Amino acid sequence: MTLSMTLGMTIGLRKTFWMMAGELVGVGLVVVLTQMGVAAVLLTYPSLFIAFKWGGGLYLAYLGYEMWRSRGRLAIQEKTDVDLKVSGRSLIFQGFITAIANPKGWAFFIALLPPFVDQSLPMAPQLMAFLVIILSLEFICLVLYALGGQSLSHLLRKRDNVRVMNRIAGTLMIGVGIWLITG
Repeated sequence: MTLSMTLGMTIGLRKTFWMMAGELVGVGLVVVLTQMGVAAVLLTYPSLFIAFKWGGGLYLAYLGYEMWRSRGRLAIQEKTDVDLKVSGRSLIFQGFITAIANPKGWAFFIALLPPFVDQSLPMAPQLMAFLVIILSLEFICLVLYALGGQSLSHLLRKRDNVRVMNRIAGTLMIGVGIWLITG
């Protein structure tokens, strides 16, 4: 959600949809894999889960660090110039990696979905229902955060405001990264 808000602030809602696409594919993959038993592998090999957790945390901390280093550069450029410099492919990748590298998401779906699975019914329709509900809610939340960020974008017209917003968002990203590593 922090990533969605930050991208909404810096590149706008329309371009943020690329990140959302990657995020939704990643979350969908996590849901499917947890139900297919990959969760059992992560629980069986806790060192793999810890490596996943550290990788995700370090990636988010790196994104936060990069935001801190940006020095308010976005304020100098028009939004259309920024849009041209950020590719849809990189945004999709960023959203996907953020979703699959989040061990809290894996743990959430490991704990959440099994009680709702009826073993006497076919798995595919149940999984599809889970996916529709989860991805719909995820999409709504991502859009709301991006819209919130976009509504703050008028503050980004001044270089000092961009620096402050980047530092706040960067600090949040670093905090989430540390939370993933230590939690």
